[in-house]
Amino acid sequence: MEKMIVELIGIMESVAAGNYSNDIMEYTRPEHPEPIRRLAEAMGMMMVKVEAREQRLENLVAELEVLNEQLQNNIIKTVCGIANALGARDRYTEGHGERVAEYAVRLARRMGLSEEEVQGILIGGLLHDVGKIGFSDRIFEHIDIRLPDDMREEIQRHPVIGAEIIKDLDFLGGAESYVLFHHERADGTGYPFGLRDEAIPQGARILAVADSFDAMTTDRSYQKGKTRDEAFAILRDLAGRGLSKELVELFIEEVLENGLPVSRERSPGAEAPRIPSDSAR
Repeated sequence: MEKMIVELIGIMESVAAGNYSNDIMEYTRPEHPEPIRRLAEAMGMMMVKVEAREQRLENLVAELEVLNEQLQNNIIKTVCGIANALGARDRYTEGHGERVAEYAVRLARRMGLSEEEVQGILIGGLLHDVGKIGFSDRIFEHIDIRLPDDMREEIQRHPVIGAEIIKDLDFLGGAESYVLFHHERADGTGYPFGLRDEAIPQGARILAVADSFDAMTTDRSYQKGKTRDEAFAILRDLAGRGLSKELVELFIEEVLENGLPVSRERSPGAEAPRIPSDSAR
């Protein structure tokens, strides 16, 4: 009996460590002494109850994960809705965030970035201009003309405003920094902080290329956008100064191979869109 007690204790210690097995049930058989059987049965019942509780906890965790994902998606949709509301104030920005996000995601995947990084860049692209929701009405009243310096300063604050809007949404990954730094340039001529080179997050540098290209191929009431090839030439001119040369070339390869977003495709002979020269917008 002493040997059985030692063996039973060993099994109980293993169960206590989380290693559940049916070994304990061997000691519930009728040929074993009653104290051993009772102890084994009690331990078996406890193990069953613990397993049931663990299963319930796992189910609850799974349910919470689903609810959390739904909540995050709803929050993202709400913030994107705010960003899309810009189209009601400035018709030239309508669809811009979606196109920038598509370009940026395609470039990120071409670079072989992880899906987690790609998702952060996707959200950053969708929300990169959300800070423009804070523009005063006078900005939109003067949207068709060149802006005076004080209005340009207001425009150049939109990355900070945008980052402030989403700063508490920690599940967005690097999206906040991408929104904050997407107008920074490698030569230090960008805004809002004049960062240089590697001080600018990679996701923000990707958005900068995508944002620049889409702006270049967007019509304004005062000026037509550039053609695709004209925009490529401008990107190459900016490469090595404001924009990353490597990212520009990868972006051009991607667009040449896989084309423009559907909303950017034009039929043969159609008038080519051109880019505005006011790069602060």
